[in-house]
Formats: sequence, structure tokens, C-alpha cells
Amino acid sequence: MIKSIPEWREQECLILSLPHKNTDWKPYLKEILQAYEEFIDAVSVFQKVLLIAPDKKDFKPFLHFRNVEFFECPTNDTWIRDFGAIDVFVDDKIQALDFTFNAWGDKFQSTLDNAVNARLFKEKFKEKLQTVHFVLEGGSVDFNGNGVMLSTTQCLLNANRNPSFNKKQIEEKLQQFFGLKHIIWLENGFIRGDDTDCHIDILARFINEKTIAFCICEDEQDEHFKPLQAMKQELLQTEFELVELPLPKPLYYKEKRLGASYANFVFVNNALIVPFYKDENDEKVRQRLQKKLPNHKVVGVDARVFLRQNGSLHCSCQNRFKRS
Repeated sequence: MIKSIPEWREQECLILSLPHKNTDWKPYLKEILQAYEEFIDAVSVFQKVLLIAPDKKDFKPFLHFRNVEFFECPTNDTWIRDFGAIDVFVDDKIQALDFTFNAWGDKFQSTLDNAVNARLFKEKFKEKLQTVHFVLEGGSVDFNGNGVMLSTTQCLLNANRNPSFNKKQIEEKLQQFFGLKHIIWLENGFIRGDDTDCHIDILARFINEKTIAFCICEDEQDEHFKPLQAMKQELLQTEFELVELPLPKPLYYKEKRLGASYANFVFVNNALIVPFYKDENDEKVRQRLQKKLPNHKVVGVDARVFLRQNGSLHCSCQNRFKRS
């Protein structure tokens, strides 16, 4: 029996792939490494963190942290949510699935990233890894732990992912991989500054088995207002409780609008790490999530620099769940 795993289940570690001089982060490498330090500082209070980078020198800023381990491995980029292995239950034991990663529809170079899992599981985890010949990114799917998956048609049905499969065939594949009873397909919603073809992890997320937290735009003049309202109407048709996460005010870097979203939060053991943007909605969102998650400590981490490369906190990490 196969079963998907919700992100709030107990974790062994959180895996991050560090920015380095051979990534697109090079022009502001010092700034993004400082942002990673703040993120790792927040997570390592609650659980172990595993950092991946091509060279020992890349680990230097993080050697002082407790609860942090290191693994040398060549990488193209940092967005390990999308190329990292995804855990599932198979007959009550955890199996890691290694999907094909094509850099969001062959938008970027991804050869090194696509090879990380095989090396990591062989050399570090010493665990069997199941290769899956299907293009799928971790940020494109979200699970409630009871057979329901949340995703978007704009991403998973995009011809740049698995063009030889139609919607019915893709649904059958997903049900097979994750033991699903139902898939919620969102057809609306987008965040300017996103280059993933609308990953679900910037739009709407499960925070428990019965509740979805989702982005909303409160400014009727903003380009996000109508698409996110349309997405809300879709979510209202489901049986789930809903929590609104209002977008922060527009953020820009070199005149480009950045894809700021509070939905890109990260569950760790006993805590929820939420991207903050030095905005008045930071605290409003924190309080809303804290009210719904009384057994978790909701912690904010400044994610503004992450946005310069079109991602945020959740995009930058992958959960490895605790093995029995």
C-alpha cells in the first residue's frame, strides 16, 4: 500500500542546496548566504539540517551551527524542493522517489541537480532510491496525508513537462506514485515573478489534514487580485477549511517585481517557518497560522533576497522524513 506523506510528519532532517560562485547567485552571493544563515539558524533549533554544496569552502559560513551536517556534491542551483527526492510510505516503510527534473520545462541547465539524489542516497544515506521516469517537481504537489493532493493544471499539465501524457494519464500516474484518492486541480491563480508555471507551493498549501492556507490579494488594482479571487472560488468548492494569506505590498529588485508569497512556508519538527518580507502583513499572517497550528511555533524568516532568483524558503529545501 502506497501513501503520500504530509509535510508536518516527523522529519529526520531538512536538506538545503547552498548557493555558490557557479550559480546565478554570484552577483549577490554574500547577501544570499547571509539569508541562508538566518534560515538555517531558525530551522536548526528544531531539527537537523543537511547542507549540500560542491566544495568544502562553501560550508565555511555554516560551520558554527549546531545540528548541521554537510555533503559535498556538484550542483547547478539551489532549488532542491524541485529536484530532491520525495518520500512516500510503501507498506508502512518510507521509500524515496527520484523523479526526473528538467528545470521547469528545460528553462535552465539541470544536469548536475538531476544527479544529486543518486549520489546522496548512495554515499550519505546508504539507502535504496527508486528512480521514476516522469517529470515532477516537489513544489508542484502538496498532500494532506489522507489521500488528497493539491496542484495546478498550469504546471502539471504543461506540455513542457510530460507531453506524451494527457490529463487522465497524468492523474493515473500520480495516483500510482502517491496512493491518492483525489486530486484538487486549481486552474486559476498566479504570482508575478514565478518561473515554475504556477507551482502550488506559492499559491495554496495544506497546513493540516482538513485545512488549506492560500494567497489572497486585497488590492483591487493589483494584477493578482482577479486571478487569486478566482482561485479562492475554486477552493470554496472543496470540503476544506480555508485560511487567507494576504500578499505583501509589491517588492522589486532592479525594477523587476518579485514573487513574494506567504504560502512558501516550511514545516519542521514542532514549528512552521514562514517567509517574511518586512511588510505589515508579516505579523497578520503569523498570527493566523499560529491560531490554526497551536502545537507548532510559527517563526518568520526574512526571505526577500531569496526572491531575486524566483523562489523562497520552501523552494530552497526538501524534507527527509524520519525512518522507523
